[in-house]
Amino acid sequence: MSAQHFFLASSGAPLPGRLREAFADIAPLDANTLLARLPALPAAHSLVWLSSADAQWPQALRQILQAKPDARVVLLSGAPEPAEGLRALNDGARGYTHAYGVPALLQEVALVIEHGGLWVGPDLLQRLVGSTNAALVARSAIAKTQTPDHAAPLATPGPSAWANLSVREAEVARAVSAGRSNKEVAAKMFISERTVKAHLGAIFEKLGVRDRLQLVLRLAAVPEPAPNPAQEPKP
Repeated sequence: MSAQHFFLASSGAPLPGRLREAFADIAPLDANTLLARLPALPAAHSLVWLSSADAQWPQALRQILQAKPDARVVLLSGAPEPAEGLRALNDGARGYTHAYGVPALLQEVALVIEHGGLWVGPDLLQRLVGSTNAALVARSAIAKTQTPDHAAPLATPGPSAWANLSVREAEVARAVSAGRSNKEVAAKMFISERTVKAHLGAIFEKLGVRDRLQLVLRLAAVPEPAPNPAQEPKP
C-alpha cells in the first residue's frame, strides 16, 4: 500500500510547492477535516506534514496526536533551527526538515518515517550527537571514581559496531553521520544513490538500527578504529 500524504493547511501556512512536487496526490486539509479523518487511517501508511510558518503548530501537533496517538507527523521549517526541531521531536513529531528541500529529499524523509524511523536535519543531528558524546564522557568519568562493586555499567556498543562494517559501508556511515543526504553521499563517493541505499540497508541490519539518527547515536558511542592502509575501498 502506498502512503497517503496530508498537509495541515492554514492561512499562515500554504502548501509548499516542493511538497506538491514530491507527492502529487497530497491532500491539503483544514484542521477539523484532518482530525476527523485521522482515526480511520492506518498510521504506517499515512503521513501528516505541518509547517512551522503556522505559529500554532505546537497545538496542532498535540491535537493530531490526541486524535491518533500513533500518527506520523513531519514538521517543515523554512529556516530549520535545532531548538525548534528538538521541540517538535519531544512533542511527538517523527521528522523535522526544510520546507524547501528538493522533492527527492522529501520522498526520502517519507520513506524513512514510513519504515518506522525518525528524520532530523544535519544541524540537529550533530547537536544530538554532541549531547550524546558529552553524556557518555560524563558517565565514564563518574564510573571511574566509583569502586568496582558500585560502578555503573556503561551501556555502550562494543568495537564491533565499526568492525562489522566493510570499508565501503564505514565510509557511507561516516558521511551519513556528518549529516549528508543519500544524494550527497553518492556524489562524494562517485556511486549511485541506489548503491548508497543498499549500503545503508546493510549497515542498518548489521547494527540493529532503523534510521540515520539511531545510526549516528550508536556510532557516536564507539571510537572509530584507525584505518588499515592495506584495505582498499570497493564499491
